[in-house]
Amino acid sequence: MVKQTIESTLDGKIRCDACPVMCYISEGRSGACDRYANVGGDLIRVDPLTIIENRKDNGGQLVSFLPGAEDKDWDGDLVQAKRSFVTAVGAGTTYPDYKPAPFIVSQQERGIDMVTVVTEGIFSYCGAKVKIDTDRYLGPETSAVRVEGEPVGHVTTGEYGSQMLSLGGVHHLTGGTKKEGRVTCDALLRLCNGEAVEMTIDGGAGIVVKAGTAPIINGVEEQRMRVGCGSATIGMFAKQWAQHVDEVVVVDDHITGVLSEHQAGRVLNVPATGIRIKGRRSTPGRYFQVAEPGTGWGGTNISDPLSILGAFDPKTAYPGLRLLMVSTTGEQCGYYILDENLTPVLQTNLPEDIRLSVEQIAENCEPAVCSVLFMGGAGGSLRAGVTRNPVQLTRSVKEALTYVSCGGAPAYVWPGGGITVMADVTQMPANSFGYVPTPALVAPIEFTMRLDDYRALGGHMEAVVPIEEALKVAERKVAQRQDVPWPTESQNFKWQA
Repeated sequence: MVKQTIESTLDGKIRCDACPVMCYISEGRSGACDRYANVGGDLIRVDPLTIIENRKDNGGQLVSFLPGAEDKDWDGDLVQAKRSFVTAVGAGTTYPDYKPAPFIVSQQERGIDMVTVVTEGIFSYCGAKVKIDTDRYLGPETSAVRVEGEPVGHVTTGEYGSQMLSLGGVHHLTGGTKKEGRVTCDALLRLCNGEAVEMTIDGGAGIVVKAGTAPIINGVEEQRMRVGCGSATIGMFAKQWAQHVDEVVVVDDHITGVLSEHQAGRVLNVPATGIRIKGRRSTPGRYFQVAEPGTGWGGTNISDPLSILGAFDPKTAYPGLRLLMVSTTGEQCGYYILDENLTPVLQTNLPEDIRLSVEQIAENCEPAVCSVLFMGGAGGSLRAGVTRNPVQLTRSVKEALTYVSCGGAPAYVWPGGGITVMADVTQMPANSFGYVPTPALVAPIEFTMRLDDYRALGGHMEAVVPIEEALKVAERKVAQRQDVPWPTESQNFKWQA
């Protein structure tokens, strides 16, 4: 546990200055945020300082320099196998803003003196971008997303095969009612810490979101995201279908595809079938707005695919014509043969070749999953913990002299002014996030650079300590994830060799 500076006491209580709430904490109790406690008269950071280790005994993978080296007392030094990185998880904050960051640690990376500035930022300007891999209709764009009846965000523009939510932000945290702010902060905290959050969308669905797992929409767990839009699906599987059916319709909320009219069908010499699609024709074989959005076939509101068909053209269609209708995930399909009246009749037995083609659609669909990206703006007080001249840090980040990470995970830094970061919460150590009751989210952020660059931007050089000092107080050590780059690697910087 990390000791914090004690500003003052009152009747045996310690005043915590780690956030603007300024709790007075009795012996044996914790503050309103549950992050700081009074232990024997000392103000203690409750959550453990977390270190990431790249070590074989902690799950890290080593690659020997020479064959058989593992049998000759080779210890992995040539690949920097015993490295440690001090994250900001459990480090504490810079509040009341004039203090240097809790840990400013130096270490060598392949002979280069490096420094990492570690702090837990108090983010009022923060939120989560949620990507939900599904074609199911969640709700109209800009519709409110609610938790416990309170608005915590909105539906934003959809992406290819995914629905998108924008949650949190300063207006929900502090611009609405007190309950709205509390519920928003709690929902963000749970989402970013990998917990499931139940939401409802105005005019749309109920959904359960948990980072790294499949979404549950209206009580049903999603299995897969679409292989592509209806037109793309036609293009991908046209060769298989052209041999075994006369017509294929791939139902999709965005672009419904028709094999015989599509360019892929024409190249393969698929003859016209006289099929008619209800919807707005875009280009040959591609139709918009065949149905309303929904949770049925291909992200539409239909349960009967024949409802999007008009009468077949009797000049072209013929009895016995074979028609496959399928969704973009392969979860729904129907095989029909036109009768004497040119009416599609559903066949109970799916031909083997058609069954295999539908299964191939499903095989090419990726699993449905929820992605949660923390997003926050690193403001003046946080930057002041790094340097006395905060704009210099911003410039150093934009010039790729300083690498930004969140709990050791890479952070995407948005272009433009300020330091606006976005990080995948599943790449961060468990329980990386906390909160303060202002309300605001507390998130780890690290700035790594060469020691000379830190000195040049006006850093708090008097507060720099060897990494060994931080390791002494670290109570939690986690292994490096193999899919996450090591923060001090030269490849993260403009000056890389």
